Amino acid sequence: MLNRLKYSLLLLFCLSASFAFAQYPNQQTYPGRQTPQSFTPDTSTKKGQSLNGDQEIDAEREKEKKRHDSITFTSKFIRVTNEQLLRDSTQVLHIDTGLTNYENYNPLYQPRNPKISLGSTGLPERDLLFDPARTIGFDAGVHFLDAYMLQPQDIQYYKARVPFTNLTLFSGGAKEQIFRATHAQNINPQLNVGFNLNFLGSQGFYARQNVGDMNLALFSWYESKNKRYNLLANLIYNNLKTPENGSVRNDSIFSAPQGTYATTQGQPVRLYNTDDNVKNNGLYIKQFYYIGKIDSTKKGAAVLPTQRVTYTFYYNVNKFVFHQNEQDLYNVFPDYYYSSAFSRDSLRVSHVQNSFSYSFYLRPKSNGVIKNELKLDLGLTQDLYAYQQFVTDTGIINTYGRIVQTDRKQQTSFQDLTLKARAGYRFSDRILLDLDLQQVAQGRDFGNFLYDAKLTLSGGKKTGRIILEGYSQNSSPPLVYTDWVSNHFIFHNSFSNQKINSVSFNYINDALQLDFKAQYFLVSDYLYFAAQANGIDATPTQEHSAINMLKLSLGKSLTFGRWHFDNFIVYQKTDFQSTLRTPELYTYSNLYYSLMLFKILHTNVGANVRYNTEYVAPSYAVGLGQFYNGTPDQTFSPYPVASVYLKATLIRTNLFLQYNYANQGLFSQGYYMVNRYPGPNRILVLGVSWTFYN
Repeated sequence: MLNRLKYSLLLLFCLSASFAFAQYPNQQTYPGRQTPQSFTPDTSTKKGQSLNGDQEIDAEREKEKKRHDSITFTSKFIRVTNEQLLRDSTQVLHIDTGLTNYENYNPLYQPRNPKISLGSTGLPERDLLFDPARTIGFDAGVHFLDAYMLQPQDIQYYKARVPFTNLTLFSGGAKEQIFRATHAQNINPQLNVGFNLNFLGSQGFYARQNVGDMNLALFSWYESKNKRYNLLANLIYNNLKTPENGSVRNDSIFSAPQGTYATTQGQPVRLYNTDDNVKNNGLYIKQFYYIGKIDSTKKGAAVLPTQRVTYTFYYNVNKFVFHQNEQDLYNVFPDYYYSSAFSRDSLRVSHVQNSFSYSFYLRPKSNGVIKNELKLDLGLTQDLYAYQQFVTDTGIINTYGRIVQTDRKQQTSFQDLTLKARAGYRFSDRILLDLDLQQVAQGRDFGNFLYDAKLTLSGGKKTGRIILEGYSQNSSPPLVYTDWVSNHFIFHNSFSNQKINSVSFNYINDALQLDFKAQYFLVSDYLYFAAQANGIDATPTQEHSAINMLKLSLGKSLTFGRWHFDNFIVYQKTDFQSTLRTPELYTYSNLYYSLMLFKILHTNVGANVRYNTEYVAPSYAVGLGQFYNGTPDQTFSPYPVASVYLKATLIRTNLFLQYNYANQGLFSQGYYMVNRYPGPNRILVLGVSWTFYN
């Protein structure tokens, strides 16, 4: 009976997905920067004789055969890792197929990294909270769809003694459709191959919000028999298609009469034939070889090298295209330089990276718990860039009359050489000191640097740990601020490098399910976009005065029997609130009840609430892909946004039902995150995640 129920539900969701995707000729994917499937060390193994990897898997397989009335939340047949876990040693963890964070499926509404958007999943977005990027070197500055990208650092790599497949679908009818698939299997004990395939195809809540995104990644991990050589490889294809509607014409849609429009889809918008297309494709290959003695932990789960050489090759092509094929009747654009009714602006950035590093580790000879460890990494990275920018000019006239012609406005190529060094010292498993230094030593971005220092003090499971960190960053202005040519925006500026200095204190206590972080930022020569008084001409601007930002974050989870209460609170205080445009207070609370139904259906029933205080909302520049500080200042009354959900696990299938924005109409008819762009409406979402491994 249970199997029939499971197959029936899956068939229902697949049919609803095919119906929604059929509305869009280009079936696209679930954005890349989703919350990855979690993986955690398995803590259910009883103390006793140590087993090697194959013996553990065989033992678990035997247990699985005997288990008919309980749920297995982790699979010891499948192990998973990522590039971060492989940075200093070979570490693999058991995959977790449980319900943790399952209700936060949307990349825009992650509890600890919330974003604002133009009203629907797949539309332009940016961070709600202050969180500056810690990068140096060349940057095109076009990041308005980054949340939906799949990048090399997002890829997980598997060791699968049996084939592993996960299919996940979240369906809100035609308004929201998210699908993703992962498959991995070992060709032989040393070589694993797999793929990620993500689609996002949604109609949205208002006219011209029908996005179509696709992400595809082919990945492979090879580890030699002697465990000295490892190769990570992935081939990634991103194709994001996003319409631009210029916002609804009714700027007071939640308070003024709706007129004769029966649905929000019927509300007139400012643009009907304008869109963005972002393609990001790349090949990533990382190889590392262990030299000298190889140390291993007792259970063989980790391989600890004494020396390592690493080579990384990365080739990436990023292309941004803006297309307009209509007259601007409602003043969406500030001006035009080539055509009033037609635009095809494009930017193509090619990037080739070669990175070399040598790592050296000093560890005690004892096979016991590691007491002292010294590590040193030295590296050199070469970045080769070439970019071209085109516009379509309709003002060109030849002997046959006026013609439409693509005109290249700028073309540049250059290279950066970056020196990198990392040093770490671990003492008695209680003290860990890490230093990370990056300096652009030659090239276009000469002088850029990022220096980071981190001290970790551990006091045991009950006492928790303290992490003290500080970093200093000096980065070049992005291309969009200094040299940009398009139909509606042309910039040629000279700006100083932006500087950020930050210190932080972080206390984490896993036993108390508590974490607290205090961060202080001092920002100099801050870069942002702003418009003139009562204007819509988003223009690059630099604030030369020092900006101070204090950011306090507190996370706490409480458990009362079967009741669970998770909370996260952020308080931000700055002396340039109108410039940074971020709320002073943000909260997220999740209350749920856990129970077992029919002795086999592990179920959570709960509700979560997001809230932030009032802040000056940014505006959005169509054709530029930038959020900017518009005038006059627009603030919107804040209201909590609540969702109720039910999620359950049936064998290896997760089932999900959630009513997003369930309280719409209780405090207000809706809300804004960006000036003139209303937020999403309430929606019922059904989900299923089916995992296969034998």
